[in-house]
Amino acid sequence: MSDPQQSQTEGTEETFISHLVELRDRIIRAGIAVIVVFIGLVYWAPDIFKLLARPLMMNLPKDGKLIVTDVTGSFFVPMKVTMMVAFVIALPIVLYQIWAFVAPGLYQHEKKLVVPLVGSSYILFLCGMAFAYFVVFPTIFRVMAHYNAPLGAAMNTDIDNYLSFVLTMFIAFGVTFEVPIVVVLLVRMGLLTVKKLRQIRPYVIVGAFIVSAVVTPPDVFSQLILAVPLIVLYEAGIIAARLIVGKQVDVADEEEHAAS
Repeated sequence: MSDPQQSQTEGTEETFISHLVELRDRIIRAGIAVIVVFIGLVYWAPDIFKLLARPLMMNLPKDGKLIVTDVTGSFFVPMKVTMMVAFVIALPIVLYQIWAFVAPGLYQHEKKLVVPLVGSSYILFLCGMAFAYFVVFPTIFRVMAHYNAPLGAAMNTDIDNYLSFVLTMFIAFGVTFEVPIVVVLLVRMGLLTVKKLRQIRPYVIVGAFIVSAVVTPPDVFSQLILAVPLIVLYEAGIIAARLIVGKQVDVADEEEHAAS
């Protein structure tokens, strides 16, 4: 006669192993999707890097240019850029694999929330990257070129350093544009109310300028480019939370007012 506790332990181990196997398969599929897109783009790697460097090249002085300080930099940097682009393009497939792995453990109302949440997060992240590329980069490079001119310093930038700067800005603005999603989630989960979000607005404004001072170059105009969208997106998140949560927020505010 088998021990029920031992059978339960074996069943738990088998379930855990099956989850690990499924997770491995999902990761492999996501990786294959990224690699397939990368292989399809690798022929145009130099052109993709030129497109990424376009905001800088358009604002360099006549004698300014990009330089390579590493022997293999001219090969690996365009490859890195192409891999980054491939990951962004294949990200919906990667997110789908994550969704397919966690979906069986979610309730029906959680599934209804996750799908639009993931989709809107992806779109907002792309909007943040586009804002950085079309608005932030030309402005910052124009300002930096203006500062270099009186010094008589040649503005020659290493392509590896340029890539690091671009990735930092893309991540910073991509995350910044996720602020409305974060605000809506905080209200939806009941951690904060719309009333509380309005009360902490002054602290959010100060925090936005602190974050922009750390991330952006040390000039006021560049800091405003990040701080102002961050504040606007916070306000947009409050409006979205008010519209989405609606009556639940009103009831919570009334209860809080009655308790006080």
